Amino acid sequence: MSEQPRLLPILGQNHSGRSAMTCMYRCGNACDHPVPNESDNPYFGDVVQTEVSRRGVVRAGAVGALVLGFAGAGAASAAPALAAPAGGGEDALTAYHGGGGEAPAAALTFSTIPPNKLDNFVVPNGYDHSVVIRWGDPVEPDAPAFRLDRQSAYSQSKQFGYNNDFLAVLPLDKHGERALLVANHEYTNENLMFAGFTTLDALSVEQIRVAIAAHGLSVVELERVGRTGEWKLVTRGARKYNRRITALATRFDLTGPAAGSAYLKTAADPRGKTVIGTLNNCAGGVTPWGTILSGEENFNQYFVGGDAVPEADKPKLARYGISTTARYPSDSRKWDRADERFDLAKHPHEANRFGWIVELDPFDPDARPRKHTAMGRFKHEGANVIVAKSGYVAAYMGDDERFDYLYKFVTDKKMAKGNSWQARKHNLTLLESGTLYVAKLDYTSASEIDGSGKLPSDGAFNGTGKWIPLVRGDKSYVSGMTAAEVLTFTRLAGDAVGATKMDRPEDVEPNPVNGKIYVALTNNSNRGTGTNPKADEANPRTANRHGHILELTEDGGEHTSETFTWSVPIVCGDPADPATYFAGYDKTKVSPISCPDNVAFDGAGNLWISTDGNALGTNDGLFATPVEGPERGHLKQFLTVPIGAETCGPVITTDHKSVFVAVQHPGELTGASIEKPASTWPDGDYAKPGVVVTWRHDGKAVGS
Repeated sequence: MSEQPRLLPILGQNHSGRSAMTCMYRCGNACDHPVPNESDNPYFGDVVQTEVSRRGVVRAGAVGALVLGFAGAGAASAAPALAAPAGGGEDALTAYHGGGGEAPAAALTFSTIPPNKLDNFVVPNGYDHSVVIRWGDPVEPDAPAFRLDRQSAYSQSKQFGYNNDFLAVLPLDKHGERALLVANHEYTNENLMFAGFTTLDALSVEQIRVAIAAHGLSVVELERVGRTGEWKLVTRGARKYNRRITALATRFDLTGPAAGSAYLKTAADPRGKTVIGTLNNCAGGVTPWGTILSGEENFNQYFVGGDAVPEADKPKLARYGISTTARYPSDSRKWDRADERFDLAKHPHEANRFGWIVELDPFDPDARPRKHTAMGRFKHEGANVIVAKSGYVAAYMGDDERFDYLYKFVTDKKMAKGNSWQARKHNLTLLESGTLYVAKLDYTSASEIDGSGKLPSDGAFNGTGKWIPLVRGDKSYVSGMTAAEVLTFTRLAGDAVGATKMDRPEDVEPNPVNGKIYVALTNNSNRGTGTNPKADEANPRTANRHGHILELTEDGGEHTSETFTWSVPIVCGDPADPATYFAGYDKTKVSPISCPDNVAFDGAGNLWISTDGNALGTNDGLFATPVEGPERGHLKQFLTVPIGAETCGPVITTDHKSVFVAVQHPGELTGASIEKPASTWPDGDYAKPGVVVTWRHDGKAVGS
């Protein structure tokens, strides 16, 4: 009988719409533990007081009477070309966001998908979809065929890993017929991976090693199907770029001011410069020079023995959600049985080597991935970059925890333009040194916010803000902390300077068309409950189960600026609920949305939002809305994923013909198992995470 994690006491649900099983495996039951941020710097609420088919596709038409059939007409300009990344020995990478094809019209004319609880992947009328790759499919050319009953760490290290999250699709040729797909593998669910699962304690050491190997990233070659927007896995030839990066054996170099510091040294790595593996890789980004950025998020859950570390280290571990009172926290995976580095009693600094931004060069299979300490250490959802007018590069990041912070990193050096070898060599060093900032927000109508979601008298949730510098190069701006300490224990530095506590800031991404920054604030059911901070202008609802979107505009349109303005264009939930807001758009024409997680943009600058843990009780999905013009706020649901799944990693390709999404943890419902699956997607037997591509039948730009 499968192990059934206990339900967590959050308004009768756990992590809003998540199952108890997801809470356990995804984030180590974070919401069942005290909020790690116990600092006394102002909460948002405190600031208020001081402010006086395969082909068996289910389309919208197949859902019958549920189809809403909304159509919209947006208004936004076409995307400008970005600096061209180089890669693969070819100059095919014209841009990641926009460019590379005819830009789509701003209008979003697809037929809206209605909310549903189908165990299928649902796309609009006029669209089709196919599974590109799934858990266990071959990545490296010599990968053994997947066998559920004969899994091994060796095999999994060559196969597509588990629970794909962030995705990137990078062109490999000038004709748009070949591409690289890069995917994060965030976490594993042993209940749904191994037949006969009973408890985590009963897993064999080899099964634990399989799980460790299933974490990390995959790089695979794709080829276009004819002249359509469909793509498939390349299964012939050398496939020289195909590669698995795992938590089991891949070596990572540490760069930046904290590399080599005492905080990162271990018995196995006395220099503090090389780390084995990467953990809980969530979202990410693509740089203009063609590399991948991947965020290490809920790494805390993999470590045990925090009770036996030196007393001086315990507050720092606790601030990152690591138990310092129990050897084995509840629902521990006990990976120390397979590798003692996960035992902090023996290796107290090992946890400090995770929680970084990873940079991977997918075009150089021999290049060792790097963890950039200059960008700070916290529970990174991801990192997304934009080239400022001045030529410097700014990276935006969120710390995915209740009441944690929003960050920005600005490089010390300007980006070199062009695809020359010299330019790329220079650009590969950009993220090794710079200035790390944390955000502090102020308000315009704080006294009018009552927690109901009612707009203030000026008709907007908005305000100003500033970026507080924490460290520049090897110089700390935080009293009593060295640069290495600020970067290794960035949460403590944010506490010290009075950063604004936020509601789980996840994906933070610049819009390449209008230059504004969009932040997905997933939810915070603790907002305004008990002794927790009350609702405020940036978080305008009590018991925020559905989340919202924050829009930042850097002063002067310069992304190196230390000041900005902000607004909340979307307050998520059921549009019939008065506590929701969609930029003032007619809510009778808007799709319900709950728990925004990742964002993306098409070439017209439309905002695409994927969801995680729909607290409205229906399947997660992908949504889109214009962010400019009269259709701003007209949010429409583009697709839904199977039951129990989360929608991750949305990518609109540079030619605008394809939308890729990662279907993460399908069928992850309490009590599910291999023998009793809650979902049989995608193959009709047992649930497998996978990557799906969607395209229009007529070959025109998706969405419009």
